[in-house]
Amino acid sequence: MNVMRRLKSIASGRSSISSDPVVETTVINGNGTETGQIISTIVGGQNGQPKQTISYMAERVVGTGSFGVVFQAKCLERGESVAIKKVLQDKRYKNRELQIMRILDHPNVVQLKHCFFSTTDKDELYLNLVLEYVPETVYRVSKHYSRMNQHMPILYVQLYAYQICRALNYLHHVVGVCHRDIKPQNLLVNPHTHRLKICDLGSAKMLVPGEPNISYICSRYYRAPELIFGATEYTTAIDMWSVGCVMAELLLGQPLFPGESGVDQLVEIIKILGTPTREEIKCMNPNYTEFKFPQIKAHPWHKIFHKRMPPEAVDLVSRLLQYSPNLRCTALEACAHPFFDDLRDPNACLPNGRALPPLFNFTAQELAGASTELQQRLIPEHART
Repeated sequence: MNVMRRLKSIASGRSSISSDPVVETTVINGNGTETGQIISTIVGGQNGQPKQTISYMAERVVGTGSFGVVFQAKCLERGESVAIKKVLQDKRYKNRELQIMRILDHPNVVQLKHCFFSTTDKDELYLNLVLEYVPETVYRVSKHYSRMNQHMPILYVQLYAYQICRALNYLHHVVGVCHRDIKPQNLLVNPHTHRLKICDLGSAKMLVPGEPNISYICSRYYRAPELIFGATEYTTAIDMWSVGCVMAELLLGQPLFPGESGVDQLVEIIKILGTPTREEIKCMNPNYTEFKFPQIKAHPWHKIFHKRMPPEAVDLVSRLLQYSPNLRCTALEACAHPFFDDLRDPNACLPNGRALPPLFNFTAQELAGASTELQQRLIPEHART
């Protein structure tokens, strides 16, 4: 099934849980998250492929949340580490995350290797997504520098922010999906290569113009103001606001808008961006235009960051953190921003002399609709074939 047909079936909710020949959805018994427990499942057996048993040994829990649990496991047959995300499955519905994960294929998005269902003694059904294992998160890397009273090296901020934007361009424009929960905890990083991968598509959704969506989405520090204003017809620009928040946090070493509630969050935003104009409020949520806000002047961006901060970094943050969603730069425009020019230098490399992770191997789909000028900025001469 091609990508567009698969996407249409996701949008209509008609896609079958086990229609993918690559991912056979076996149902097995057992909890499977205790250290040392072995979970065996079967892959293949369709389209003439031989059936084979794959066994995973649970090693440790690496994350928990309202969704369920993520644990690291070892595939005994292949000797590779994987992450298994285990979520309670409502038997009445298809799992949207699984449907989206099946069609994703990008170097900066975590890869689905396999999936299976498991049941418990209480007859609960769990979906297990077997994902590639990436050892670190941007959150932990950032905390490491904060604990040492150091700022993250600008090269790493450039690498991480660029790869987030490249992944979002793929999700927004190739797949047609909004992530809706971009935050440092959902950005995986290989500490040796510094390749970044977006993970946790549990909140991701195809946004259909004219169809309402829930506004209570995205983690608080990274929530776009239109969501705080209760907008239900928002766009993928909410992800770009989140990128601005993440990038500012990496530059500052702490969250830019650390609100304790929705209202508090808005106060933190207004303290920096100033009071939104009537026009800006209308762009975020037309139902809010009659609300009166105290008039607060914007705080200059250059005063928020220290004097040695590259002006290009401040400029990109300011272009992402705009009240009006349609004024925020798109993910592809962000990739072309001068802040990332250092990455396009033919001599650019990691501090240890190793090569940067692949950054310019764009597919035709990723660049579809981009002007010739934009494409030339995105792919430096030395990277053209």
